[in-house]
Order: sequence, then structure tokens, then C-alpha cells
Amino acid sequence: MSDIPLFFERLNRRAFLGASALGAASVALSSCTTTDVAAPVPAAPSDPAFGDAASMYGARIDEGYQLPAIPVAKVDPKFVRQIVADPTGEKPGTIVVDTSEHFLYLVRDGGKAIRYGVSLGKAGFGWTGSAVVQARKKWPVWTPPPEMIQRRPELAKYKDGMPPGPQSPLGARALYLFRDGKDTMYRLHGTPEWDSIGKNASSGCVRFMNQDIIDLYSRVDGVAPVFVRPNLSAAGKIAAVSNRTAERIDAGVPKDAEMLR
Repeated sequence: MSDIPLFFERLNRRAFLGASALGAASVALSSCTTTDVAAPVPAAPSDPAFGDAASMYGARIDEGYQLPAIPVAKVDPKFVRQIVADPTGEKPGTIVVDTSEHFLYLVRDGGKAIRYGVSLGKAGFGWTGSAVVQARKKWPVWTPPPEMIQRRPELAKYKDGMPPGPQSPLGARALYLFRDGKDTMYRLHGTPEWDSIGKNASSGCVRFMNQDIIDLYSRVDGVAPVFVRPNLSAAGKIAAVSNRTAERIDAGVPKDAEMLR
């Protein structure tokens, strides 16, 4: 959860329009390929439900904070937010995390789902099973817990909380996961480290690009079931539930968080 400076560049519009002409379906299934410096940059997919990728991940003012653009030309297209055929078989409103593919699905009506690319916990912080989104917060203050400060003394300056903003480790939004009425210490949250998406790079949480967690937050306004699975196979659905709670990444659910019903 280090503060890593972000470097931004404009999306190559010409490459994007050329890819769009191939059709949304073929673009959605494409992946980054190795090219020489003269070749066009691969473009992220477009979906009429969201608009083009440049618009989805462009700079914006959100709740008074300046959110920088994400250089989507550098993001693997499969990790760009898109509507796909639902592979989970769950009821609409359910959230499913596929840890093998670094995808999170929000199930919709009509056999569809919104798929987001995510970053997951490092080895040793793994967890599978079920939970519910019980609380949520826009631009949360991040307060590292004492045990994290012990491991990383440089975080002591944030013992009373790091002010919210684009560089906050919790990003623009946080959704807090509970099980049996207790905080699991897992969060779905934003990150300024857009280049961590698709990797195992965090503790006890599921990271999104900030523009994506804002989108998910807007769609979850009540208690929502969450399933974290090692994969979406039949065996993955019945995998044993891990009773392990996460390594704490913050001091707990903030008092001013919205509790969901």
C-alpha cells in the first residue's frame, strides 16, 4: 500500500477507433500483445452501456476531489469494465470474485454481469467463502492499524488517519465486508495504483481502479451477498470456506460509514 506516483498519458484515440470498428464483442475478447514501437497501442473495449473507455476512465471531479485519468491504453483490455454473459449462475445483485482470473462480477438481470478487473491479496492473506457488503463510505479516511505500523514504522505519521484523496490507499470508495455480523477486515476499495490491477498486490482487500469502484459503489445501495471463489468451476463453488480473517488494512469501519440494510 505504498504511495506510488502515477504517470498519465492521453488515450491513443486513433487506435481506439480502429479497434472499435472491429465490433465490441471481438474487442472485449482481445488481449495485449507485444508490438514494436511503431505499432499502434492496443485499445480498451467499448460498451454502449458505459460509453467508450476514454470516457469511463477520464479525469473528473468527484465529491470535490480531482480524480486523474487512467491511461487505459496501458491497461490489459480484459480488465476494463464491461458487460459480459454471467458465468456465475448467481442471482442479480450478487457479487462474485474469481481469484484465479482477477475478476469481480456484479450479476445483473437477463443473464448478464458487469465484470471489473481487480487486484487481490498477496500469498498468505488468501480467503475464500461468503460475506455481505454491510457498510460503505465515499472517500474514506485510511487509518493503518497498530500492527501495520509496527511492520512499517514510516506509516506512524498516519496513526490518526490519512486524509482522503486520490493518493489514499483506500481510494475513492470502500465497501466493507461482514460475515455473521462481524467485520471480516476485507474491503472492496479503490486504489491510485491502477497498474496493480490483475496482480496479487494487497493485503485483505480487493482493489479496483478508482473509476471502477465509484461505478460499483453506485450500484450497491443495500446489503449485497459476496462470494470469493478460487475459480468459477463447479468445484470452485463448493470449495471449503476459509475461516481466516484478513490481515487488517485499516483500523476498522469508520463511524461515519453508511450502514446498509
